Amino acid sequence: MGRPQKVSLASRQAGFTLIELLVVSVIMVLAYTLAAPLMSSGVSGAELKASARQLAAGMRKARSNAIVQKQETLVTIDVEGRRFQMSGDQRSYRLPKNAEIKLFTAQSELRTDSTGAIRFFPDGGSTGGRVTVSANAREFAVDVNWLTGQVTILE
Repeated sequence: MGRPQKVSLASRQAGFTLIELLVVSVIMVLAYTLAAPLMSSGVSGAELKASARQLAAGMRKARSNAIVQKQETLVTIDVEGRRFQMSGDQRSYRLPKNAEIKLFTAQSELRTDSTGAIRFFPDGGSTGGRVTVSANAREFAVDVNWLTGQVTILE
């Protein structure tokens, strides 16, 4: 019988085994698969709030125009197209494409199934209504008081 040989740790090659590399790769793929939809699922809270503020600013401008010009002014909201427009302004303002838009307005102001308006009068009043912008359990409502025409954002 021969003498037992000493095996020192220095003689082993340092590195990872194939199984260790496969386990780490599987974990990384799973993490990416679960995290990617959460990060790119659409609309951030800041973008949602900014769109509600933009919509409210458009409504306030329409109310001011109605008072100053002494004529009715409309803000038309296209729910499916996710945009709004003020009468007298050729520009169309976009809302986030992945957000859900809901419009509550007077029956007389509905144009189509997906389009309606909120009307502002020269005395400052309006037909009233609410536009809700929501995504990922966040929701902002732009509320228009029918009596005063006052525009507020509700969270």
